[in-house]
Amino acid sequence: MYCARFVLPLRHKAYPLYPPRILGIINVTPDSFSDGGEAYTPEAALRRADQLIQEGADILDIGAVSTRPGAPEVDEEEELRRLLPALRLIRRTFPDKPISVDTYRGTVARIALEEGADMINDISGGAFCPTLWEVIAHYRVPYVLMHIKGTPQTMQHNPTYTDVVQEVWTYFVEKLNALRTLGIQDVIIDPGFGFGKALSHNYALFQAIPMFRRLERPILIGISRKSMLWRPLGETPRTVLPAMTALHWEALRKGVCLLRVHDVAPARQLVSLLTLWNSSESA
Repeated sequence: MYCARFVLPLRHKAYPLYPPRILGIINVTPDSFSDGGEAYTPEAALRRADQLIQEGADILDIGAVSTRPGAPEVDEEEELRRLLPALRLIRRTFPDKPISVDTYRGTVARIALEEGADMINDISGGAFCPTLWEVIAHYRVPYVLMHIKGTPQTMQHNPTYTDVVQEVWTYFVEKLNALRTLGIQDVIIDPGFGFGKALSHNYALFQAIPMFRRLERPILIGISRKSMLWRPLGETPRTVLPAMTALHWEALRKGVCLLRVHDVAPARQLVSLLTLWNSSESA
């Protein structure tokens, strides 16, 4: 089993990635594409964290900047103003629960790690801030390396590729080599579904998940409630759960080690079922 070989250092202990792990999304923003405003205050974020934990989230993923297509830019001061009260309250209430912070800024990452975050989830692959990788190297925390083409403001303006799978593969090879030179080892790769990809690009990358296993890094996917699911079906982000669950199952079977989701309970059922499935196959 592919994920069984990976262990992350989280909360000062070894954290195996088999069974696959679930990241529960907490958007401390007023404008995220599917749940903007629901966890905007620290108290609402805490309620959301409690709900996710009750449903079976392994890791809480907190973000304070919407990165949906066309989202307005948010400066560093505002990102910290949104993030820190929620992060502090959640960390104080759940001292043992691993927390990931979704940011592409070095200063925000440093402060978040000092305040109790355990890992950094970066949509930019280190491209938006020259100090982010230095912070990751200094604190020696797990790091999610995502592929993006453009910025959230421009990424869906007619994204084009000659060969999307090969270009994303090359991107990861180059970035992983650069991270190794800085001593950054605990890297998780994320193909970046919806970040500078048309519908056909997203599904080509999804089919190529087994190929990305050759990079020998744990794979995370974030397809939860995204338009690659609901738009071709004529649905909405909140009415596409059956299709999303089907793709999550297929992703786990292809070797994905982490699911980043809004809806934790069905993802938890899938992971439990996959574990039973694998046990039956090896019996």
